[in-house]
Amino acid sequence: MVKVFPFYYNYIMVILFCPMKTYKDIILELCLNDERCIILTAESRKNLEGLPLILGDRFIDTGINEQTLVGTAVGLALRGRIPIVHAFASFLTMRAFEFIRTDVGYSALPVKLIGEYPGILSEALGPAHQALEDVALIRGIPNINIFCPADEDDLLTNIKYVIESPSPYYVRFSNHRSSLKHSAMSSKNLSEILREGTDAIIFVYSVLTEEAYYAAEILEKKDLSVKVINVRQLKPIDEQFCVEQAKNYRVCIAIEDHFQTGGLYTILSEIFIKYKINTELHSISLGNHWFTPLSIPEILKEEGFDKESLADRILKIIQKK
Repeated sequence: MVKVFPFYYNYIMVILFCPMKTYKDIILELCLNDERCIILTAESRKNLEGLPLILGDRFIDTGINEQTLVGTAVGLALRGRIPIVHAFASFLTMRAFEFIRTDVGYSALPVKLIGEYPGILSEALGPAHQALEDVALIRGIPNINIFCPADEDDLLTNIKYVIESPSPYYVRFSNHRSSLKHSAMSSKNLSEILREGTDAIIFVYSVLTEEAYYAAEILEKKDLSVKVINVRQLKPIDEQFCVEQAKNYRVCIAIEDHFQTGGLYTILSEIFIKYKINTELHSISLGNHWFTPLSIPEILKEEGFDKESLADRILKIIQKK
């Protein structure tokens, strides 16, 4: 156990035994139980408030310098630590890409890269902060896994699994709260079926998962049965699971807040070609454009990602068949 100031003793006891935990609580618990865990950030402390005072020199802030951030994490990993690295997703995956590729990926070190505000979760911050190619970039690097939780519940349910894995990970961090509840991941349970259906199948991840779920509910009232799958681990994706789910459907739809190139649509296309799956795969994504900086509800409406718009778009795709 790490030494802490007596002032925080009661707070820590609450965290350890309280059944309702935040991301910060879970990360602190992991650090308290495993001295190898070290938190690093590039001045991105919003989700880690209070931890520097508790963890002391096991909390490192490099300032706005993502290359130094990843380089420091690699050095710590080489010495047996488990670095948990926090930064804006766009800057983490692009500014530090070479460091991630050559130092984390090549060496297969257990560095956990937590990309904050990915996709439309960057809201009104503008194009420089919009990580819409993060999956495409990271999936091209050997050895690094990718976890894209649907929402906060999915993140909290499975972040321990990610941190305790011996593999390096990129995580599309999500503090988006939804009404969905999620199962725990395991090596045999990477994706999860959220709704059953017979007329079409949706593969989705990250913040659009909830909208896709309720779009399927709207379509059910129109006598259309749509299956919804939360593909929360995009790499290594469970290929056999995707094949088994898709092979009996005429229409498959990949939904994502990511550029069309290199994301889930590309991943499924590769799988379907590899296994000769005879289905029509459609993409609902950001295509090849950045979104207008707005609040999340406004972005959903503007880009046709809200549940009503998704239901209309899916209906049109099915009716063309």
